[in-house]
Amino acid sequence: MHADKPLIGIALMLGFCIIAPIGDAVAKLLGASVPLAEVVFIRFGVQLVLLLPLVWAGRRPWRMDRTTLFLTFLRTILHIIGIAAMFTALTYLPLADAIAIVFVMPFFMLVLGKYVLSEEVGSKRLLACLVGFLGTLMVIQPSFTQVGWPALLPVFVAANFSVFMLVTRKIAKQTDPISLQAVSGFMAVVLMVPLLWFGPRSGIAALDVIAPDNMQWFLLLSIGLLGTVAHLLMTWSLRYAPSATLAPMQYLEIPFATVLGLLIFGDLPNFLASLGIGITIVAGLFVILREGAIQRRQSAATIAQPAE
Repeated sequence: MHADKPLIGIALMLGFCIIAPIGDAVAKLLGASVPLAEVVFIRFGVQLVLLLPLVWAGRRPWRMDRTTLFLTFLRTILHIIGIAAMFTALTYLPLADAIAIVFVMPFFMLVLGKYVLSEEVGSKRLLACLVGFLGTLMVIQPSFTQVGWPALLPVFVAANFSVFMLVTRKIAKQTDPISLQAVSGFMAVVLMVPLLWFGPRSGIAALDVIAPDNMQWFLLLSIGLLGTVAHLLMTWSLRYAPSATLAPMQYLEIPFATVLGLLIFGDLPNFLASLGIGITIVAGLFVILREGAIQRRQSAATIAQPAE
């Protein structure tokens, strides 16, 4: 177990917020030129090839108890689904719009806490959820008009990533980050092999297999490298700081993605989407900061209680 060190956690999450949009931009450059299953397989294959030697050379602990192994398997499945959905969304949506829509995530976490975990949620936070979701709809609306249902994929990614973050936080302090990512990469490769074997016979384009050209290989390997480094930083950050502390940092992905979208693709969110992004950020930060304040008051009240 490692004690929380918030400044280290924040610095690591900042690295994630810079690198992750770059990886998404590379995925958007690749587009649909390589079948989705092959992209996901190579993404996790690169992760395994990069990290397995580090685990072996550093003699890092990789064995897990049954509960941690199950949670790692669940996390891997969530990771595969989330990456596949996000890469698909990026073939249709501007980079900044897709990433901004994903930030409906804090509202999912709050609503799930209230109705699934029976947590007490005040009216102010519920109102902020409603306002933030309306802001997200403002971002979705222009894209939905242009591309239809794929504009909703980032909403699914947000719900998926909410559970992914909770599972990661649950096991981050009990596992070595490099070993966790290596084991997760191995699991993902094993899960993807049957899809690649039987996929070409299914007639489903996303499960086909092609021989990438040199540029496609460069982009595929870049996606694997950037994704591995980004999620390693994210996993490491959750080892040193609670998700409530780190969550506000993740909104930095939106301005980074906006700059990348402008420089690489010439995309800028239109007025309605920009207004929606602003509303989503303000509402999301209110929810996160309000949650942190409540947790601090509860902790202070617990410490202040006299021993019986």
